[in-house]
Amino acid sequence: MKDAAPQVFDGVSIAGRDGRWRLELSGGRIAALDASEGQGGGTILPLLADVHVHLDKTFTAHRLPHRAASLFEAIDMMAADAEGWTEADLATRAGQGLAAAHASGTGVIRTHVDWTTIEMPRAWSVLDDLAQDWHGRVTLQRASLSPLDLLAEAGEEIAARVARDGGVLGAFVYRNEALAEKVARVFDLAQRHDLALDFHVDEGLEPEARGIDAIIHETARRKMGGRVLCGHGCALSIRPEEEVRALLGRAGEAGLALTVLPTTNAWLQDNRTGRTPRLRGLAPLHEARAQGVEILFASDNVRDAFYPHGDYDMTGILRSATLAAQLDPGAWVDSVTASRWCGAEHRLAPGAPADFIWHDATDLDDLIARPRARRQVWRAGRPLAGDSE
Repeated sequence: MKDAAPQVFDGVSIAGRDGRWRLELSGGRIAALDASEGQGGGTILPLLADVHVHLDKTFTAHRLPHRAASLFEAIDMMAADAEGWTEADLATRAGQGLAAAHASGTGVIRTHVDWTTIEMPRAWSVLDDLAQDWHGRVTLQRASLSPLDLLAEAGEEIAARVARDGGVLGAFVYRNEALAEKVARVFDLAQRHDLALDFHVDEGLEPEARGIDAIIHETARRKMGGRVLCGHGCALSIRPEEEVRALLGRAGEAGLALTVLPTTNAWLQDNRTGRTPRLRGLAPLHEARAQGVEILFASDNVRDAFYPHGDYDMTGILRSATLAAQLDPGAWVDSVTASRWCGAEHRLAPGAPADFIWHDATDLDDLIARPRARRQVWRAGRPLAGDSE
C-alpha cells in the first residue's frame, strides 16, 4: 500500500513567529517547515499547556447555593461541597474537563488536588486513573495542594506519597504565622524527595501578604531555579512599585516562574455586590517579565465556587489576558505553550509529531479579535473527529 499523499498548509501564520510558512505533514509528523511567500493559509498554534487547574473542583457551580464574593467564601463553599464527592462524581466532572481541554487543543495539564488532611484525598487516585485513560491525548500531571500549616505538621508523609506517584508538591500560602520557617520546611521536603514545587501564594489584596518573598529567597538559596512555580501573586499589584521591582529582580535571578490566572483573579478580587471593581488582582506581569521572570497563563478554576464560567480553552485565556493586561498577544503566546513545566514537549519543528491547532484567521491578532473563528485541532497528522476538514 502506498503512503498517503503529504498534507500541506501553505501561507500560514505561526503564532510567535514572523512571516508566513509552509507546513508539510507526512506519516503523522511534520515533514518540513519552511518560509513561504504564500498568503491566506490560516493561523497555527502548537498544542497548548494549562499549567494550573483544579479538576477536583470543576463543574460544581450549578449545585452551589450562591456565587461566592471572596476567596475565602469560595474556599468554604467548596469544602462543604467536597463532603459529598464520590469517585464517580470526581471522575465524571474531571473527565468532562479533560474532554473540553482536548477538544480545544490543550496537550498538557497540571491539576492541583486539595490535600487538606494527612490522608490521601480520594481525588488523587481518581485523577491518576484519568491520567492513564487520557495518556497519548492529554498529559495530566498532579500537584498536591495543602495548607502551609499542614505541611509543617504532616509534610513528610504527604511529600513521600507525592514523590512516589510522580507528582508536584504544592502549598497554599497566605499570611501564615512563622511563614518563612514553614516555607523553608516545604523546600526541605522538596529537596529530600526530589520534588518540584507549585505554590498558591498571596491570593488577595492585602499588602501584608508577602509569602512570595520567602519563596523567592528559598528558591535562590537552594538553587532550585526552573523547579518552582508561584500562582496568583495578587498582592504584588498593590505593594509599592520600587519594592516590587526589586523583589521581581531577585525572582528573575532565582529562576522562579509566575502563573497569572486572569479569569479567576479578575472575578474574585475586589468583588463586592453592587459595586464596580476597582482592582483586578493581576500580578505585575509586564514588570516581572522585564526582570527575567517567566510568565505563564492558565485556566485555574472552571465553573466552580472560585469562577463560575470558563471551558478549558487556553486560546480564550490568552484572549482574557490580552484584554486584562493590555498585551500584544504575539509577544505572549509562549505563556500558554510552556508544556515543559509539566514534563512534556510540544513544538512545531521538522520531525516532531504533527500536533497543532489551525485557525481560520489571518494572524494571532485576527484570532484574538474573532472568538468564533473556525478551529481544527490536529493530532498525529489528522484533525480530531468532529472537526471539519
